[in-house]
Amino acid sequence: MQVDVNGQGVTVQAVTLADLLTEQGFEAAAVATAVNGQFVPRPSRANHTLSDGDRIEVLSPMQGG
Repeated sequence: MQVDVNGQGVTVQAVTLADLLTEQGFEAAAVATAVNGQFVPRPSRANHTLSDGDRIEVLSPMQGG
Protein backbone atom coordinates (compact mmCIF):
# COMPACT_ATOMS: atom_id res chain seq x y z
CA MET A 1 0.00 0.00 0.00
CA GLN A 2 1.20 3.52 -0.76
CA VAL A 3 0.94 6.11 2.04
CA ASP A 4 2.53 9.45 2.86
CA VAL A 5 4.64 9.54 6.06
CA ASN A 6 5.78 13.00 7.12
CA GLY A 7 5.54 14.27 3.56
CA GLN A 8 7.33 11.32 1.95
CA GLY A 9 5.56 8.72 -0.17
CA VAL A 10 6.36 5.21 1.05
CA THR A 11 5.17 1.70 0.23
CA VAL A 12 4.30 -0.26 3.37
CA GLN A 13 3.04 -3.69 4.35
CA ALA A 14 1.49 -2.32 7.57
CA VAL A 15 -2.25 -2.70 8.07
CA THR A 16 -2.59 -0.58 11.23
CA LEU A 17 -0.97 2.60 12.45
CA ALA A 18 0.84 0.64 15.18
CA ASP A 19 2.24 -1.71 12.52
CA LEU A 20 3.42 1.24 10.44
CA LEU A 21 5.29 2.78 13.37
CA THR A 22 7.12 -0.50 13.96
CA GLU A 23 7.79 -1.06 10.26
CA GLN A 24 9.20 2.46 9.82
CA GLY A 25 11.34 2.27 12.99
CA PHE A 26 9.57 4.87 15.10
CA GLU A 27 9.63 4.57 18.90
CA ALA A 28 5.86 4.33 19.40
CA ALA A 29 5.87 5.49 23.02
CA ALA A 30 7.78 8.67 22.20
CA VAL A 31 5.75 10.08 19.30
CA ALA A 32 2.40 11.70 18.56
CA THR A 33 0.48 10.55 15.50
CA ALA A 34 -2.16 11.86 13.12
CA VAL A 35 -3.79 10.27 10.08
CA ASN A 36 -5.29 12.57 7.46
CA GLY A 37 -5.09 15.47 9.90
CA GLN A 38 -6.85 13.69 12.77
CA PHE A 39 -4.94 12.98 15.99
CA VAL A 40 -4.74 9.25 16.81
CA PRO A 41 -4.06 8.58 20.52
CA ARG A 42 -1.55 5.87 21.44
CA PRO A 43 -4.19 3.39 22.73
CA SER A 44 -6.05 3.61 19.39
CA ARG A 45 -3.11 2.96 17.07
CA ALA A 46 -3.43 -0.84 17.04
CA ASN A 47 -7.06 -0.56 15.95
CA HIS A 48 -6.60 2.27 13.45
CA THR A 49 -6.62 0.61 10.02
CA LEU A 50 -4.72 2.37 7.27
CA SER A 51 -5.93 2.89 3.70
CA ASP A 52 -4.05 3.44 0.48
CA GLY A 53 -3.22 7.13 0.14
CA ASP A 54 -3.46 7.99 3.85
CA ARG A 55 -1.34 10.92 5.08
CA ILE A 56 0.40 10.01 8.34
CA GLU A 57 2.23 12.52 10.51
CA VAL A 58 4.60 11.24 13.19
CA LEU A 59 5.87 13.92 15.54
CA SER A 60 8.64 13.56 18.10
CA PRO A 61 8.92 15.85 21.09
CA MET A 62 11.67 18.45 20.98
CA GLN A 63 13.57 19.80 23.95
CA GLY A 64 14.67 23.35 24.28
CA GLY A 65 13.44 26.63 25.43
